Amino acid sequence: MSIDEKRTRIDAIDDEILGLLDERARLARAIGDEKSQQGAGMHDPERERAVIARLLARAGDFPEHGIRAVFREVMSACLALEQTLDIAYLGPPGTFSHMAAESAFGLSPRYVEATTIRAVFDAVLRGHASYGVVPIENSSEGSVSATLDELDRNDLMIRGEILMDIAHCLVGRPGDRGSIERVYSHPQALAQCRSWLAENLPRAQLVVAPSTSAAAREAAEDDRSAAVASRLAADLAGLSVLFEGIQDRAENVTRFVVLGTEDAAPSGRDKTSISFSVRHERGALRRALELLEDAGLNLTHIESRPAVDHIWRYVFFTDFEGHRSDPTVARALESLAGHAGRVRVLGSYPRAD
Repeated sequence: MSIDEKRTRIDAIDDEILGLLDERARLARAIGDEKSQQGAGMHDPERERAVIARLLARAGDFPEHGIRAVFREVMSACLALEQTLDIAYLGPPGTFSHMAAESAFGLSPRYVEATTIRAVFDAVLRGHASYGVVPIENSSEGSVSATLDELDRNDLMIRGEILMDIAHCLVGRPGDRGSIERVYSHPQALAQCRSWLAENLPRAQLVVAPSTSAAAREAAEDDRSAAVASRLAADLAGLSVLFEGIQDRAENVTRFVVLGTEDAAPSGRDKTSISFSVRHERGALRRALELLEDAGLNLTHIESRPAVDHIWRYVFFTDFEGHRSDPTVARALESLAGHAGRVRVLGSYPRAD
């Protein structure tokens, strides 16, 4: 078969694919109509995850990352035919939160930018967004305290998590590095690039911005400045990438969580997040952790935050494997509630790959 003949065959295959996509869209719209009549929720992330897992199991020559990307967008576009999905994120466009949200929901939803993490929570709580996406933990700098505090004080639940490799760039206008007097960025991004900035821009003032994209916008208005941001944020602000990969650790991963009014159904590979406080007495924390250990739970994370209502009291945030509907987990949570001052389940959700 000649090259022209192969291309003709590819064109025919593309036509077949488009026809099948149209058929899939019609079926998705029909399912949406039935769900609407039944009063059922439209978005079903567990179903989407199962679809992609099934397709990956059948992968052949087409690369797995391509299967994920293609079918993520196919499902996103079909869902848009059923309902308008609004996703709140820490904006403006071009932030890593924006990129994480698109990786989870595709390009078809309407993305609602929020200026702060609290504003993301408010958008979901007030019904202005179906879901929210916020950072919760970075492999270099630890947890995002604003997210933990909002989770502990609000009624929203974690229903998913996203792991994203974070590559920071120094972005600005082309010119002499010595002319940079100010570097704008979000506190987490500045902390993740602390050593690089100290070595390469020791005299520059570090200026805190609400987000990395907001920092790029600030730098675009300030001729003697730069920003720590993503390549996408640089493109959106009309800036150049001056240096790439300036994070202090080459492996720099941020964990984001998807917020909703309820958590996810069991998937068989779940994680549960809780917050709890203990009575102000000797050995109280040790006994609380022993209850979880005796139940056979695998704790994957624990840390403390100051309680907002009592000085020198602390709230403990813990992640462990399992879903809260699992009998073992349910019994452990019941035992912990009988011992601790307060226990709050922040959500059970599938573990990220």
